[in-house]
Amino acid sequence: MGSKIRDKFVEHMELFGLSKQTQRSYITGVKGLAQHHNQSPETLSDDQVRAYFRHLILERKLAWTSCGAYLSGITYFFRHICHHEVDDRFGLPPRPRSRKLPSVLSMEEVSRLLSCIDNLKHRVLLKTIYSAGLRVSEAIQLKPEHIESDPSRMMIRVEQGKGRKDRYTVLSEKLLFELRDYWRKYSPKQWLFPGQKPDSHITSSTASAAMYDAKKKPE
Repeated sequence: MGSKIRDKFVEHMELFGLSKQTQRSYITGVKGLAQHHNQSPETLSDDQVRAYFRHLILERKLAWTSCGAYLSGITYFFRHICHHEVDDRFGLPPRPRSRKLPSVLSMEEVSRLLSCIDNLKHRVLLKTIYSAGLRVSEAIQLKPEHIESDPSRMMIRVEQGKGRKDRYTVLSEKLLFELRDYWRKYSPKQWLFPGQKPDSHITSSTASAAMYDAKKKPE
């Protein structure tokens, strides 16, 4: 994707308030399409886009969720940048219904899983997600001032959560104890859970990797 069309794409997404995470996802989808055909995305035909999704499904064997994420970005690009509507979702079939019920861990299993995480930051992050009922995207964007530990409050403020809405969730005394221990050792500044760069927060992929690694450890 050329820099000019990319800048136009990013400018439109920022203007309409799409989160940085969504922007990255959409750019990844369109960039993959352009690289597959070695052609600027705005010049591609509907048939070429359909061929790309057949490639993702039949050759790369990608899961529907990944293909659906690419579809969202590509559809947004064609609709808002190319002013072109497509009615058949570029041939991507509807999401298959899952017949499996989600596995629900007991409190003992959750406790064991979290205790397997050696990295203090990762462990406290996942405990915050579990205890406060946060989405990963909400937890990684917490700032120190979002933890309201006054005994009369005991709340966690979530800014720009799902639907870009602010909300509050409960802060338990047990989690507060964990956060204070973490604070003494890390002294976070801008972000409660900073990433590798001082001005960035930890990524959702890092949080997911920490959970998957814990699941793979023997009991």
